Amino acid sequence: MKSAGFDGVADRWWTAERARARLGPFGVWVAPATLLATPVAVIRAQLRRLEGVGYGSFWTGEPPAGAPAAGREVFSQLAVALAATDRLVLGAGIANVAARVPSATHTAAATLAEAYPDRLVLGLGGAGGPRPLSALREYLDALDAVAARALPGARYPRVLAALGPKALRLARERVDGVHPFLQPVAHTAFARRVVGEGPLVVPHLAVSLEPEPALAREAIRAVRRASGSGPVPGEGGENEMSGGDGGNAYDRSYRRLGFGDADLVDGGSDALVDALLAHGEPLSVVTRAREHLEAGADHVLLHPLTADLPSAVDDLERLAPFLLA
Repeated sequence: MKSAGFDGVADRWWTAERARARLGPFGVWVAPATLLATPVAVIRAQLRRLEGVGYGSFWTGEPPAGAPAAGREVFSQLAVALAATDRLVLGAGIANVAARVPSATHTAAATLAEAYPDRLVLGLGGAGGPRPLSALREYLDALDAVAARALPGARYPRVLAALGPKALRLARERVDGVHPFLQPVAHTAFARRVVGEGPLVVPHLAVSLEPEPALAREAIRAVRRASGSGPVPGEGGENEMSGGDGGNAYDRSYRRLGFGDADLVDGGSDALVDALLAHGEPLSVVTRAREHLEAGADHVLLHPLTADLPSAVDDLERLAPFLLA
C-alpha cells in the first residue's frame, strides 16, 4: 500500500482502494489498557480466533504522552500481532506523535510494512501545544522527508485521528484517510462529506451485548469519562473552534452534531450514549454497524466493552455470523 503523503494525490486514491480491498467492511479495536492486562501468549491466541472467524483488521493504540494509564508501545504490539497471524491487517489507532520523532515513527512503520506487505495501517494523532494542527502538519512534513530517504520502498497507508472540519481537511490533503473515535453515525456522514470520496473513513464503534440497557450505557459512560479528560489526539485550540463553545474536542464534535449541554454531563445523556454505543441483541449491533457503512464508512472497527480480551473475542465471535455472512 502506498501513502498519499509520500508521492502525492494520485497515490492517495490508489492506496485507499487497495486498503479497502484488503480491510473488508469490519475490523476490531481494543483499548491499550486491555492489552496491557493480557499476557502476550493470550493476545496471540485471541488474534488467531479473530482471524479465523473473518474479521479484516485489528487496531489498538497507546496512551497520550504523560497519561497516568500505561500501555504497551504500539509498534511492539503490532509486531507481535503481525507475527501471530497470517492475514489480519494491523492498525495503529493511534501512534502518538508526541511519543517519538518522525524518523522513529517512519522507520518502525516501514520495517513492519516491509516484513508484512499490505498488512499495516498507521494512524497518527496526539499533537499537543497551543497550535496542534500546525504541529501535526509539521510532523507530517518531517515524516514525508524521512520517508523519501529511509526505506522508501516500504509503503503503508496513513490515517489521522480527526473530528473537526479543519483536521478532516488536513487529512484529505495530506494522508490516506481518517480514524474518528467514539462518534455517532452522523459524524461518519460528516467526515465523508469533508474528506470526499477517495480517502478512507474508518470509524470506531463501541459495542455491548449486555441485555440490560442501563448496564450497557454505564459501560460507555465510563469510556466517555476517560476519553473526555483531555483533547482528542491531534485536535485542539486552533482547529476546533476553541473560542466559542469550550469543552474538549469530543464534546465540541457532539455539539456540532446537534447535542446540547445537558447531553454532555456525567458521562452523557441516554440520547448521546445510545448514539455512540451499539448494544443489545446481535442484530441491533449489526444494524448500527451497517448504518456507519451506509453513511460513508469504508471499514468499521468494533470495540466490545468487556472486562478482558477473551470476553471481547467471545462477543465478536457471536456477532460474526451476522456481520460477516
